[in-house]
Amino acid sequence: MIVLIAPEKDVKDEITILNQLFKAGLEYYHFRKPTKDYKEHCYYLNQIDSKYHNRVIVHYFHKLINQYNLKGIHFQEQKRRENINNPGRYFKDLNMFGKTISSSFHEPEELANCEFEFDYHLLSPVFSSISKKGYKGRGFDVNHIDKLIIGMGGVTRANLAEFTKLGFKGVGVLGGIWNSHTPITDFKTMRYYFTKTKNYN
Repeated sequence: MIVLIAPEKDVKDEITILNQLFKAGLEYYHFRKPTKDYKEHCYYLNQIDSKYHNRVIVHYFHKLINQYNLKGIHFQEQKRRENINNPGRYFKDLNMFGKTISSSFHEPEELANCEFEFDYHLLSPVFSSISKKGYKGRGFDVNHIDKLIIGMGGVTRANLAEFTKLGFKGVGVLGGIWNSHTPITDFKTMRYYFTKTKNYN
């Protein structure tokens, strides 16, 4: 399973590259743009081919799920801690039928002990980050945790097997794609790995 995280700041030809990645088989795109307001989120989504909207997961402005046919919503760590103890109240105005709910974690113990059933969990940093300088990897081993966990931090097409050995069912990639000169080729290589190892879904 491959989760692609949006670059925090827009990159050249971003939407064109993104539509090409969708065409190449990308199924999970985490739309994380902390500096964009609601209107800018809508403008960005409107540029994506609408047939791919059902592969987009939003980090901010979860009410976008009511306006667009999106794949789901994502809780960053602090938002999860603030809201997930009373999920009924949080979700009551959101059209969540058939949608995914995921969250970010930075400690395996907190992830293992979380009582809310997320569809999948992003855990970072596994290896030192490509996109954030000084964000050192911690080599988490999650083989003992019976949840769908996606490893983030330092993902390249060369180290996917190391994530698998550590118990991850997929990777969350940012710099490994957006900093690449050949993003589509690199994505296809990653996708082939997970298809081949039957860890892809």
